[in-house]
Amino acid sequence: MRGLTKLLIFLCLVGFIWYKYEENLADSNYEAAYEDVQSDIRSVINHPNVSASLDTLQDGVNHLIGELNQLIDRIPSEDKQQTQDQVEQPDLKTPDKQSLSVYNIELGDSKEDVEKQAGTAKRSSYNEYGVKWYAYHKNYHNFFMAAYDENEKVVGLYTNQDLISAKQGIELGSSKDTVLKQFGEPITKIRKGFVFYQLQNNDEYHLFQLDDSYVTIFYDKHEGNTVTAVQIISEEVEEQKKDFYVEASPQLKEGFEFQLFDLTNAARVEHDLPALSWDNTVKETARNHSSDMAANNYFDHTNLKGQSPFDRMKEDNIRFRVAGENLAAGQLSSIFAHEGLMNSLGHRENILHNDFESLGVGVAFNSEYKPYYTENFLTK
Repeated sequence: MRGLTKLLIFLCLVGFIWYKYEENLADSNYEAAYEDVQSDIRSVINHPNVSASLDTLQDGVNHLIGELNQLIDRIPSEDKQQTQDQVEQPDLKTPDKQSLSVYNIELGDSKEDVEKQAGTAKRSSYNEYGVKWYAYHKNYHNFFMAAYDENEKVVGLYTNQDLISAKQGIELGSSKDTVLKQFGEPITKIRKGFVFYQLQNNDEYHLFQLDDSYVTIFYDKHEGNTVTAVQIISEEVEEQKKDFYVEASPQLKEGFEFQLFDLTNAARVEHDLPALSWDNTVKETARNHSSDMAANNYFDHTNLKGQSPFDRMKEDNIRFRVAGENLAAGQLSSIFAHEGLMNSLGHRENILHNDFESLGVGVAFNSEYKPYYTENFLTK
């Protein structure tokens, strides 16, 4: 950086000298011109006013370089931009066997067939059903997740992008009224063991039982209550889950964290925003806050010590120019947490904030296995 500053100052000085002595040099009076240049350079540099001006110029150049570096950091790399430009959406077809498909994939399809279409999964992580979500995407374009049984057959699907196809004509952006007209009355309660759990009635999602599967349709209330995501779980897998909340484990904690990160990036890309990078340091800050809320039974951005999210980041020696925090608690999975955050305007603004560059997600469970989710967004 300092070398670049000196180079710019030197070039300015050379330009001035060239302008002044161009005529002598053009007349080939090189020796005289050289002596004049040497003499004038010494007197120019030693003059107190010029010396002060050079210092001011150096400060200005330093400031300019800083501004340019910030602008350069915000420009996507050429390779990344080319990758985004080259990603094409699949030609979606009407499902053959099931009511709905994702990326032309249906429940019962083989993992081999899925990966012939979509390539190898970018990540796999445990979910609340005791199986893994496999995340497929190209720089978070064409994002979907699939879950497999022991025979590597698809038993779960999810997407929050334009990859949904249905025999009934439902797709991303369909209205809630159209969904209800085509699928009928949604389920209002679900049985786990000997207990019936009443589903929330806030119209942010509807659960339907179709084709030996449970289909959750999520709506975006900020986009006119239109379809924004779908989750499809086989009836067998859903019924094997005996409780509303499942027993906590390090694998499930990490799974929820990475899934929430991936869902956030998929939503950003769907809204024509760049994906965020994973920040492992601020993940620890986020996880500690989730653990604190879970252990002490509270839900707030300000902890019991009176510290804000920004105080906690500074305490962990995290430097930032812009930062934000999202919280969620009680949702049975990262999918439900993310969709709920997208329907909360302030949280949605953080998820879709153009200036954020990185994200760390921390999850913790209380003694009843209720999950707490913390997202910390940063620009350094």
